Amino acid sequence: MTEAAELPPAPEQAREVFGERFADAIRYAELLAEAGVQRGLIGPREVPRLWERHLLNCAVLSEAVPEGVTVCDVGSGAGLPGIPLALVRDDLNITLLEPLLRRTNFLTEVVELLGLDHVTVVRGRAEEVMGKLPPVHVVTARAVAPLDRLATWGIPLLRPYGEMLALKGDTAEEELKAAATALSKLGAVETSILHVGEGVVDPLSTVVRVEVGESPGGVRFAAKRAKAARTGRARRRR
Repeated sequence: MTEAAELPPAPEQAREVFGERFADAIRYAELLAEAGVQRGLIGPREVPRLWERHLLNCAVLSEAVPEGVTVCDVGSGAGLPGIPLALVRDDLNITLLEPLLRRTNFLTEVVELLGLDHVTVVRGRAEEVMGKLPPVHVVTARAVAPLDRLATWGIPLLRPYGEMLALKGDTAEEELKAAATALSKLGAVETSILHVGEGVVDPLSTVVRVEVGESPGGVRFAAKRAKAARTGRARRRR
């Protein structure tokens, strides 16, 4: 396959960002360029820009993630941003949530190959796992859906006073304005746009941060969460 040969050498910034996990980052890039392309998880045209546009662009999200928290990467796909985040932050407990079997198979292989003991792969949709997975401090996402739709999937997975961090492009400000009403109904109490990756990526990575109050998802999802929790307790008693 020619795709692997097109993978450029890792830039010097990657060595600085990934540190002791630099060799694992290279292996992950190779997996994306080979198996990732072969299985249709990433387009062959993305291979020449895997480092700047994908791995480093995602790794710098770590600047916005607090220490020692739980994270759920919604619609993880080929592991972006969850796996780069895991490579630079072994203090995090990360769940890669993905509904498609071929993608979860790939993610499981990567996690095992790279020895990412602090990462768990879960197959399912966000709306299906609510109440089945423990609520998390942080939800991450990249290229999953417009912000208003993404919020309906991601915010209900949060703990009270948690936050959703969505990697977005030039449309971040427009999406945030368009989603204002939906976010308010979902329990958001504060929103902001962050630019991370100074000295690492150009342009900087754009992150939409949505912080929630004591009722992530609002009243509607509080009832769903409670019902799911009751169902889970009943099954465990059987």
